[in-house]
Amino acid sequence: MSMGPKQRRAARHAQPPAPPQEEARRKPPITVARITDAALEVVATEGYDALTMRSVAAKLGTGPASLYAHVVNKADIDELIIGRLCTELVLPEPDPATWREQILDVCAQIRDQFLKYPGVSRAALAMAPTNLEVLRVNERMLAILLAGGVEPQAAAWVIDALLLYVSAYTLENSLVALRQAQQADEWVLSRDEMMRRFAALPADEFPQSRRYAAELTSGTGHERFGFTLHLIIDNLTQRQPTRAHGPDNDAYEPPQPPRARQNRTNPGSP
Repeated sequence: MSMGPKQRRAARHAQPPAPPQEEARRKPPITVARITDAALEVVATEGYDALTMRSVAAKLGTGPASLYAHVVNKADIDELIIGRLCTELVLPEPDPATWREQILDVCAQIRDQFLKYPGVSRAALAMAPTNLEVLRVNERMLAILLAGGVEPQAAAWVIDALLLYVSAYTLENSLVALRQAQQADEWVLSRDEMMRRFAALPADEFPQSRRYAAELTSGTGHERFGFTLHLIIDNLTQRQPTRAHGPDNDAYEPPQPPRARQNRTNPGSP
C-alpha cells in the first residue's frame, strides 16, 4: 500500500535508522602499539603491580587471549613499554667537550620517564637488552663515554652501573609514593622526625649518627641522585685501564645471566 503525502513527509523528517549493532560495536583492531599504550596507561594510573595480561586486555575492551596473537607474554609487554619510554629520550650527538653533562642528562631523562610510571623500572631490571630502542640508548651512552676518553671496558660497565642506580632510585620513589597513598605514615618519616630519632639514639653506641644527623638527613632525592651520578662519572677518566677476567685468569668468575637496565632514581623524594 502506497504512502500518502503526510506519511511521506513524516518519513523525510524521521531520524535515520540506527546502524546495525555489529557496526556500532566495532572496535579498532588490536595492535602491538595499542597494547603498549594500554600497558603504560595501566602503570600510570594503577602502578606496575597492576600490570597483567588481564588488566591490559581490559583497557582494550577484550580478553587476554586476544593479546597472544601479538605478544608472547607479560615479559614481552615489559620489553615493549621500556622500549617505548626509550623513544621519548633526546639523545645528543657525542661531544668530547661536554660528555659529562651529556651522560648526566640522559640518565636524568630516563629517571623522569620512569617516575611518570610508578614502579616501571622493575620491568627494566630483569630485562636482557635486546629491544632495539633500548639498544639505541645503550649505543649512544657508550659513544658519549668513549668520546670523553673513558676506556672501553670501564665505559661498558659503567652504563650498567648508571642504569642500575637510576632504576633503583625511581623504584624507591615509587614505593615511597605508594606508602604515602596508603597512608602508611609509620613508614614514611619527615626529616624533622628522622632528626629526632637520631638524637634519641644512645650516645655511646651511635656517636657519629647523632653528631652528623643533619648531614645524614639533608638534601632532596634529586640532589642525592645528582651527587651519586657525579661521584661515578667524575672518577671515570682517573681510573687505570680495566681488563675483564678470562678463563685463564685465577680471578675469573663464570659469566652471570645478562642484565638489562634502563633507568633508575634514588633515596628520598624528589
